[in-house]
Amino acid sequence: MLKAKATAQPNKILHVAIEAPDDGFDMVKTYNFYSGKIAEVIFEPLLKYDYLARPVQLVPNTVQALPRIEQNGKVYTFKIKPGIYFSPDPAFKGQRRELKAQDYIYSIQRILDPKNRSATYSFIDGKIVGGNQANALAKKTGKFNYDTPIAGLKALDPYTLQITLTRPDYNFQYILAYVTFGATAREVVEYYGDRIVQHPVGTGPYQLSKYVPRSKIELTANPYYRGFVWNFKSTGSTWDNRLVQEMSGKQMPQIGKVEVSIIEEEQSRWLAFKTGQLDFDKLTSNAVPQALDGQKLKPELVKQGIQHYPNKDPEITYTMFNMKDPIVGGFGLDKIALRRAITLSFNQDEAIKQLYKGQAVRSEMLVPDGVQGFNPNYRSSLAYNPILANKLLDRFGYKKGADGYRTLPNGKALTLKFMTENSSSSVVQSELWKKNLDAIGIRVDFQVSNFADNLKAATQCKYMVWGGAWIADYPEGENFAQLLYGPNSAQGNLSCYQSKSYDALYQHMLGLPPQQRLTYYEKLSRQIEADNPWIIHSSRIRNWLLHPQVQGFKAHPMMNTNWQYLDIQPVKNK
Repeated sequence: MLKAKATAQPNKILHVAIEAPDDGFDMVKTYNFYSGKIAEVIFEPLLKYDYLARPVQLVPNTVQALPRIEQNGKVYTFKIKPGIYFSPDPAFKGQRRELKAQDYIYSIQRILDPKNRSATYSFIDGKIVGGNQANALAKKTGKFNYDTPIAGLKALDPYTLQITLTRPDYNFQYILAYVTFGATAREVVEYYGDRIVQHPVGTGPYQLSKYVPRSKIELTANPYYRGFVWNFKSTGSTWDNRLVQEMSGKQMPQIGKVEVSIIEEEQSRWLAFKTGQLDFDKLTSNAVPQALDGQKLKPELVKQGIQHYPNKDPEITYTMFNMKDPIVGGFGLDKIALRRAITLSFNQDEAIKQLYKGQAVRSEMLVPDGVQGFNPNYRSSLAYNPILANKLLDRFGYKKGADGYRTLPNGKALTLKFMTENSSSSVVQSELWKKNLDAIGIRVDFQVSNFADNLKAATQCKYMVWGGAWIADYPEGENFAQLLYGPNSAQGNLSCYQSKSYDALYQHMLGLPPQQRLTYYEKLSRQIEADNPWIIHSSRIRNWLLHPQVQGFKAHPMMNTNWQYLDIQPVKNK
């Protein structure tokens, strides 16, 4: 069972970067994208995605086969492969610790535990028999009892897990492939306590070996990892065909160490890639004119053997209003008018040109392209219209003073407070916002911090306005719709938006199979346009650039990390 010792080679070191800090690796307590990137190669859910298949396809991960599904989609039974081990850790007191069905039950219990305020709770809220009752009892008593059985979570034997749902859930297998549902050992959580965020221990291909918060992360191959053979099938594309030729038959993982640098500044990251300090990276917006000629890589980079993989992310970017904020929140007509005027003031086309150098596509609705529930014919009712924005503000009493800036209807000063980050792209975005808001007479103050701290403030509903982005965790629109569902306020719902109309539509949508949900995603999008808790912006095109030594790379719509599928090979001089 120690294949990875023989295959992962310590001299094969992958150098990569992330553009913002993580906030630790306890995925039950965070949904920081950058934390998730690291956690994906440490923790293993029951299911995963085939690396090359498009449309995306679920395959077994730690289980022998896809689940047996009974009672019209209400009962899921999984058979876990024997002989899978957690990476070595002091919590195990020198013993090898085998993965069991109970570890998955414990991971779900941690999501249900209200003390953890898990953003992932929305994925299973009301779905597991006995789950909500356990959550409610813990709220009442002040403590979640991990030893009390939950009817819908059973280990039928050490390797057989059975999950019973309150109703059919057509996305449940996708949910179980999400990183937060990866197996966690109870003794590790109890051993480290609050320090668990810096001590992730899983059964995946890599383990955390060095952690310098907000600076550097080092991962080494898990010596207990079982390994796998690279045997994925091409979709027929030229890119896939080359990958199959390069990689087929290799024992994986090949890479023995991954060094992750946190580089927030775009120019620094581009220079790090150009000078070979990074093996691959997303092309930063500022570097687009230097690297691309239209949509193609410039000849001088082609000559260096650099490869280009463009990929439109299944994501949306947006601006969030804190609906609990006394200035921009609330449902009074004057508050809705203010948010709508701000929405109408923002020039999306100019933002795509300036901020992303054309490498993005305007989003019209809540669900992005590449996710079930997307309608390519849907058009938002809100378009760039500063003239209408000014009329709205005039009508609802936001009067202009002698300095040209507006006051609140009560005559007090009006200043929008935007949380932002310290990066060149954030500076461009701030400049765009200031220009657009000046045109409608609204003063704005940009409060510069870092992503992790801003996220913390947002989860506490202690901010006014902030920009966000959400990339699909699973390929169905519910994953996006839950971001504004009232009961998820201050967990997944960072706008702290609570609308009876939105919630009723959301609840009704949950009872339908995905193919019948399209009209509901359209109605939910219209409700967002009516209340304006968000300004929906765009989906970015990620231009991945790879140095020639990198083999096996393909961006995946759902998996955010692919290091276990890659190889590093010396480049032969021609």
